[in-house]
Amino acid sequence: MSCELFADRLVDQIKKKQSIICVGLDPRIGEKSTIPQSVLDKVGHDNNEAIWEFNKGIIDHTHEITPIYKPQIAFYEQYDAMDALKRTIDYIHEKGALALLDAKRNDIGSTSGAYAKAVFEHLGADAVTVNSYFGIDGVAPFLKYISAGKGVIVLLKTSNKSSGEFQDLFSVGLNEIGPETIETTVDKTTLARNYIHMTRLMVKWSEDSSIVGEGNESGKSGYSSLGGVVGATYPAQMKAVRKEAPLNFILIPGYGAQGGTAADILHGLNADGLGAIVNASRSINFAYQSSQYKDLFTPEQFGEAAGQAAKDMQQAINHALKNAGKIAY
Repeated sequence: MSCELFADRLVDQIKKKQSIICVGLDPRIGEKSTIPQSVLDKVGHDNNEAIWEFNKGIIDHTHEITPIYKPQIAFYEQYDAMDALKRTIDYIHEKGALALLDAKRNDIGSTSGAYAKAVFEHLGADAVTVNSYFGIDGVAPFLKYISAGKGVIVLLKTSNKSSGEFQDLFSVGLNEIGPETIETTVDKTTLARNYIHMTRLMVKWSEDSSIVGEGNESGKSGYSSLGGVVGATYPAQMKAVRKEAPLNFILIPGYGAQGGTAADILHGLNADGLGAIVNASRSINFAYQSSQYKDLFTPEQFGEAAGQAAKDMQQAINHALKNAGKIAY
């Protein structure tokens, strides 16, 4: 094994910080949820610098309890702020945490290879989200980096309301009915929802040394560096995914602003209290604007507000895990 695997580094961070929270870094300018005016004034309304200053403030006040951060690349691309993104990832590392780039990249093999090189070699992310519904030829170029200590998080059951339009449909594998068959009647025991099919593929890929590299199927923690996304807004589906994939980390978005609660994420964790990270973005980034914190912190104290929101999230989740007998530290 050429270096420590991503899953092992993540487990080490979780145990060290006694936390499974993932802080999303989704900067916005001039919207309802927004970077404070004082930050914009400080940098002369330079979007790139404003985003960097904002992210730095969030990280400074949350890194002690945050194992991993998740910048969403779209919020940097729209402001032509890729320099801020690179500086943010570097600063996350400087503070001893991991960086998961939420990019949901994929395409045919050669293009995926270019995406993977950009994410891992240029931007220096520790992990990346990938649209797995392209199949293995689009995912494999990312998985080649697992042996270099990188992680890949594929889409399984996403948190958006319309995810069920395809992900919840029932289907049967082509090898069972033949690729030329358009419609067929099959016994219900051969059917599974598409997100379950995708979960089974993820497990298959993560256990195949020809795909993830010899010796990289799992590390000392027992967990794979290939994981999947399941929204906090779908706890029943999360339970089904956890059953199918006991040794793959689950990224759980949708906590906080999207309605997910500490109780909703319990099915994503194994009995050892590991196996998932829970993401919140808006509820932490813009805590200074929320009814819960706006009377406690000024806009200039956005970082302190984010720190308190992250601490409250950590404590709520740890309390729920403890009550469920699922605590790892």
